Parts: sequence; C-alpha cells; structure tokens
Amino acid sequence: MDSAAIIYDVRPKHPGAHVFVVMCRVSEPDPDGQEFSLPAWIPGSYMIRDYARHLLSMTASIDGETVPIRKLDKSTWRAGPGKGTLQINAEIYANDLSVRGSFLDHDHAFLNGVCLFFRIHGLDNERCIVHIAPPEHTDDWKLATGLLRLTGEANAFGAFEADGYAELIDRPVLMGPLLFGRFELAGAEHLVAIAGCSNVDMERIEHDVACICASHVEVFADSVPFDRYVFLITALNDGYGGLEHANSTALICKRTDLPCTDDERVGKAYRRFLGLVSHEYFHLWNVKRIQPAEFVSAPLNQEAYTRQLWIFEGITSYYDDLGLLRAGLIEPSTYLELLGRSLTGVYRSGGRRRQTLEESSFDAWIKFYRQDENAPNAIISYYRKGAMVALALDLELRLKTRGAFTLDDAMRALWQKYGVETSQGLPDRAFEQLVEQQSGLDLGEFFNQALRTTIDPPVGILLAQFGVRLHMRTAESDTDAGGTAGAPGREPLPWLGFRTRANGDRLSIKYVTSSGCAAVAGLAAYDELVSLNGSRVTKMNWLKLLERIQADQKVEICVFRHDELRRFIVTAEMSPRDTCYLSLESDVDADVARRRCDWLGT
Repeated sequence: MDSAAIIYDVRPKHPGAHVFVVMCRVSEPDPDGQEFSLPAWIPGSYMIRDYARHLLSMTASIDGETVPIRKLDKSTWRAGPGKGTLQINAEIYANDLSVRGSFLDHDHAFLNGVCLFFRIHGLDNERCIVHIAPPEHTDDWKLATGLLRLTGEANAFGAFEADGYAELIDRPVLMGPLLFGRFELAGAEHLVAIAGCSNVDMERIEHDVACICASHVEVFADSVPFDRYVFLITALNDGYGGLEHANSTALICKRTDLPCTDDERVGKAYRRFLGLVSHEYFHLWNVKRIQPAEFVSAPLNQEAYTRQLWIFEGITSYYDDLGLLRAGLIEPSTYLELLGRSLTGVYRSGGRRRQTLEESSFDAWIKFYRQDENAPNAIISYYRKGAMVALALDLELRLKTRGAFTLDDAMRALWQKYGVETSQGLPDRAFEQLVEQQSGLDLGEFFNQALRTTIDPPVGILLAQFGVRLHMRTAESDTDAGGTAGAPGREPLPWLGFRTRANGDRLSIKYVTSSGCAAVAGLAAYDELVSLNGSRVTKMNWLKLLERIQADQKVEICVFRHDELRRFIVTAEMSPRDTCYLSLESDVDADVARRRCDWLGT
C-alpha cells in the first residue's frame, strides 16, 4: 500500500490552536534539490488567496538527516540536495470557515487539499497516498471524503489514495461527529454528510436532494461520470456557500436552513439550501469536466483568464432553481418568484452599462472577487447576467425551433463533445458555434449583443411569447429583492441616490449610484446617516422619514464622515423602476400555452 511515490500524513493535532500537522514523504526526490509549493488559488474560486500564508513552521530531512530548505518565492521552496527519501514536516494554521479554506477546532474539521498538501514539482501525475489520523481529544469523529479509501471501515479514519496532485486537491475531507444519509442514482452511490447539526430530517433531505440530482442527470443523458458522490455539508449559525469538486461538493449553510423532523414545508431557508445543492451538482458536468480550455492544467500559482465564466457559472445559475421546479420541489409560481429576484439583481446593477459579460468573466480575479463600495456602479455579475442570458438563449431556442431544440439539448451536445469525446477544454466561442450548428440557427447577433455589448437581452419580449409577463416596479425598501408584486396601492418612495446598510439601530450608506442625486450632492459610501430634514435617522424609522418627502424636494441630510458631522442638500428623485416580478398570463393561445408547458410544466 505504501509504495506510492508521495505519501502524506495528516493529523488534526492542535484543535484549540487550529493547527494541522502534515508530513509529506517523497521516495525519489530530485537529488539536486526537490522543489515543492502550495497553490495560490483553488479551482472554482477565481481569486489569489496565497495558501502559503498559513504555513507556521517547516523542516525537511533525507533518510533522517536534516537538510536545508530555501524559499524561492512566496509559495515555493527547495529542499536538499541529497539522495534518499525526503520527508517534509509542517504545521499549518486552519481557521477559515469557508468552502475555500481549511478549518479545525474541537467540534469539527474541514480539510482542503490546496491548504495542506505540498505540490512536489515534477511528480504531479504520480499516485499519492494520504493517511488521515483521528484527533486525540475525542473518539466520536467520523470522516467523509471523495478520496478513494484504502484502509478502514466506511466513514472511518484511515488511508486513501489519489491519482496525481490535481485529483488530490480536488477531494476535500469533512471530519467530526457527522450525520449521514445515502441514496442511489444512475448506478452511483450518493452520500450526504452533515457536520454541526444534530436535529435534521435526513430522510427528507435524501429524498429532495435525490430528486434534484435526477433532474440534472436527465439533462446530461441519464448517466453520471463517477461511482460515488459526496455532499460535504457544514451547518453553522450563519453562513452560505458552495464549491464544486469532481465527485463531491463542499457546502456551508445555516442550521436553520435544514428541515427538522415533521416539518414538511419547503420554506425560503430550505429552498435556498436546495438551490445551492442544485447549483453545485450541476457543476460536476459544467466546469469540473466541461472546462474552459484555459483551465485545463492551469498553473495554480497565477491567474488563469477566460471570457467564458458566463457559461460555467451563468448557465449553472439558470439551472439551479429550474432544477428545483423540475424536481417537483417548488411550484411554477415560486420558480417565477426566484427568477424575478435574479433578474432584479441584474436590473439594479448600474455596472451592467459599463462592463460586458465577457469582460466580467475575464476580470473576475480583480473585480468580481474583490468588490468594493463602487462595485454596483462598475461591474456586472457573470452569475446573474449569465443566468439572464441563459434564460434568453433557452427561450430563443425554444421559440425559433418550435421546441425541437432547447438549452438542454445544447448542454447534452456540449457534454458529448467536450466531456465524453475529449477533455481538452472548451475553446473561446466554441459554445456559440456548437449551439448554432446543433440548432441550425444563426445566433451571431444574439451572442454578440448578449456577451460583447452592454445591451440587456430582451427577456421581457421573450417571456411574453411563453405566457409570462415581466413587470417592473419601484423598490419598497433597501431589503426588497423583488420577485413579488409588492404591497397593493403603496405609493413609491422617493429616491435619494443611495442604498443603505444597517449596523444595529444605525444606518450607513452602502453605496451611492453614479451621477445620481446623492453623488451630485457629495454623499459617499460609509457615511453614517444622522438626520433627515432635522429628524434623527434610525433603522426603524427610515422608511417613515422617506414617506414624508416628495420627488424634486430638496432635503437636508446630516451624516458622520470620519467622525466629523457633515451636512448635504439632496434633491430627491423619482424612484427607479428596477425591481422585477413575473406573472403567468391567464388568456393565452394554444401555441403560447404549449411553449409555456414545455418550459415550465404549466
């Protein structure tokens, strides 16, 4: 078993200090000095994170004799020279409660390979063995991972293997007093492992997750490219996020997102969790196996640029809530509510007038993942606008081919050509060519406008052809995310040119819209609101104060900026109609009814 070229030994040694102890043994290192490194980013999250910053200490020896380690750059070292077996011992800090890092305390642990496993240069494709030891402070921890088990019983600590470094860091590990669920789908075992929550309706989670997975499997021709898949779920008091892997996904949710026994509702919190599950499972085809050509064997010490993230995140975002509808877990009216909220996120973004979808993808490293207070004015999300374009494309295909070719068919063709027949990656604009070839349509103008200009796709016009009406209204508050019609008969609030965020009972300016009345007056993000027309501003009375003023009225706003009181005069404006909701038309002809039924099932 221990004949692999590289062997790792991982111990959750100091949970109170959040420290893993990692040993890496290389049987045949470079005798002139073996170089090794830690990644700077994790696939699926396009930001330089420099995982080497968590390294606390490190030593090296060859056949038991200490050898020097020389640091070559921020995340690369050289050990040696010398002949014999190289052993690297390291202590690594793990206190990142996210799906992109590693975490260890007395309650549970999450191990991401990019944080702990050194890449041994020149041996990237060699088989690796990983020994994972249990913690010393407790004997009730279990383990869940997508790694192939070599020793130990199911869900126990033991030895595992990976076929090369890329596979090794794509197999995260969840440890703790876990709850387990299981179901079979398409001939593959699916395991659900939950840390941090003891009272959940696991039977219901198994059923609902299986229905979602089945809806996506059907898109990609009723098969899955693995024998076993693991949902690694960490439930916290507060948190949300997911990261895709080839045969697993790491998910973070609130404890209250998960259903308790005898709770049969699909409430908003549980629906949000199921949407996350749906999104990440769809990724096992769309980005983990169908990849941008630029991501295939991309070096993890520097950025990998692509203009295609709208395909891999945007189309996936379109299918996540659609998957809940197809799985029978939500009604068409609920799906339209979710779709309306997603569209609202696009229409509210002034950045969509500055940044194209391709630019958003390319600049993810420096803009989307590094958003500041001006982001709403400067960028557009390739998730949300990508989902909008995917919706428009699906409807356009259904309309122009009379239902003979849909986005489902395009994704199946994409999987067959770039997932089954080759793993070389998707070249730039190859998806556009494939859709045109398979559908027989000329979609050049559609793609150019949607991807390479800042013009909105005509989703309202397209939805009307499917018996769905798009409505635009004003926001009722800064927490109004759209999706519903709003309160009947309510007068629109005036617009002061900024959105707010709450800090306890106080309000501050979250962001100021470019060229709006607040920007003209001189207000800025982070200003703490003190008074409006002489009345004190609080979280509770803000809407009431707004109701007292009218559009075109000059109002006095006092704020604290850098602990200094400032006074501004703002001319209120009419609130923008940037909040979207959708409704089903009741009186439609037979063709529209057929198209809507094919799309929504109603």
